[in-house]
Amino acid sequence: MSTVIPFAEPPWLDNLPSPLYTESHKKWQKHCRAFFEKNLLNNAMEWDRAGDVPPEVYDEFARANMLIPNLPTPLPVKWLKKVGIESIGPVKIEDFDYNHIAIYCSELARCGVAGPPSAVTAGFRYGIPPILHYANQALQERILPDLLLGRKRICIAITEPDAGSDVANVSTTAVKTKDGRHYIVNGSKKWITNGIWSDFATMCVRTSKAPGAAGLSVLLVPLRGHQGVSMRRMKVSGQASSGTTFIELDDVKVPVENLIGTEGQGMKYLMTNFNHERLTIAIGVLTRARVALSTAFEYTMKREAFGAPLIQQPVVRHRLAKAGADLEACWAWVETLVHQISKMSKQDADVRLGGLTGLAKAKSGIVLNQCVIETAQLLFGGNGFTESGQGELIARMAREVAGARIPGGSEDVMLDLAIRQLYKNYQRAMKQNSKL
Repeated sequence: MSTVIPFAEPPWLDNLPSPLYTESHKKWQKHCRAFFEKNLLNNAMEWDRAGDVPPEVYDEFARANMLIPNLPTPLPVKWLKKVGIESIGPVKIEDFDYNHIAIYCSELARCGVAGPPSAVTAGFRYGIPPILHYANQALQERILPDLLLGRKRICIAITEPDAGSDVANVSTTAVKTKDGRHYIVNGSKKWITNGIWSDFATMCVRTSKAPGAAGLSVLLVPLRGHQGVSMRRMKVSGQASSGTTFIELDDVKVPVENLIGTEGQGMKYLMTNFNHERLTIAIGVLTRARVALSTAFEYTMKREAFGAPLIQQPVVRHRLAKAGADLEACWAWVETLVHQISKMSKQDADVRLGGLTGLAKAKSGIVLNQCVIETAQLLFGGNGFTESGQGELIARMAREVAGARIPGGSEDVMLDLAIRQLYKNYQRAMKQNSKL
């Protein structure tokens, strides 16, 4: 029989059979839990209250090679060995699959609040893959060793004041100088996670007057201390410790060698990272939903009202049941997506899973809202609205629900994207079948 508080752990960690996890995954999970509890989770609430995470936390992650699992699999084995990384904890880098990544993301989110984990991992997770996949050898040689070893920090900079989920509307310009040696970058980027600490940004810019996505490129732009770059932290209602940044770019000179890939292909490059981005977001968000729901379950067992524990009331059990069913259903779906993405070629997964990972990202935010606001906060009552004492975690989590439903592709955009992608794939398949 299980002694785990209901919903506190994924089913496979509550000793229920699963075909998805090997002995390697189990060893990795134990390693992640021990490392995160020591280096992040035990202090996460304190750092979240302060609105900042000490820089030495990032350094500790780097020393232990625990930044590397933020990258999609297969890991860049050649590059990792080149910088001296052969294994991460008990797992050789060649043996990493997407389940290892999913376990990492889930264990990282167990503190419940999103700010501290995001402060350490978000820039690395989303800023490096375009360089790995599309930058030329010279740019990789120049930048990757420092990034992979954590000596330099990076972020991804796409969103602008007037271009969020509508990436094709990006207006920041990068115009070549007459001698063709530099780009001059002008514009602004908003809501950039980790920007304030970053030495570089993998930045979406407009390199031609072609409308929409056709004019977009990706450029590695120097940030901290670079002439023409000004950055300021933004006050946000949740995830305050993640370093949300407003970046202004005023005639910023960037060598043309910093172009990632070729001009005009920026949208393509960014889209190929969306599966990884949205799936890892969904895993973290659902883990936070699990934290909220299990915390509420525990609270209802000890909090008494009308002469009995809250859990004795049918209406309380009903609320826990509805949230729990949605949580476990969505978790099982995400586990399936993780398995599928690990068994498919990247090209096939980008096409066939693009809509589904967007849908999973949207659904995870909906589930978080149900578990945190519609269940945990209501069951905690006044305690769940007070940022101190036994309800502090739930109160803080409630402030962060919007941060799960908007960044990484806002919910309504993701829902629409999913259907458009599925419809497009169906049309393409029907057209191919008609030619047979």
